[in-house]
Amino acid sequence: MDEETLQKHSEHYSEDGLWNKIKKYSKKAGSSAVYAVLLLYYVLQKKEVPMKNKAVIIGALGYFILPLDWIPDVVAGVGYTDDIGVILAALWQVSMYIDADVKNQAREKLKDWFGDGVDTSDIDGKLG
Repeated sequence: MDEETLQKHSEHYSEDGLWNKIKKYSKKAGSSAVYAVLLLYYVLQKKEVPMKNKAVIIGALGYFILPLDWIPDVVAGVGYTDDIGVILAALWQVSMYIDADVKNQAREKLKDWFGDGVDTSDIDGKLG
């Protein structure tokens, strides 16, 4: 993600916007996508994460929130493909800050929204 793209999407990031998007589209996007977004959100809250990494997260979350992107979210089956690609790229860049605490916070929020038994192994496996 280049600097121009990051600045463009960071304009669209807000905590309220993120929560509203997740609540509105969580069932369509799926629990794995929501888990990935939550991991980024909780890493963003950590004080020890450098501003450069926080900028990457804000850019990725801003892109997720943005209603107009490369593949509109309403396109059945593929609408979240670009969003997930951006989210996974950001996760990869900040993976060293994703610890057990961050994962537990994200899983607890998933449990609130999706109930018990949500499988996070797909994303956890990509993180190593």
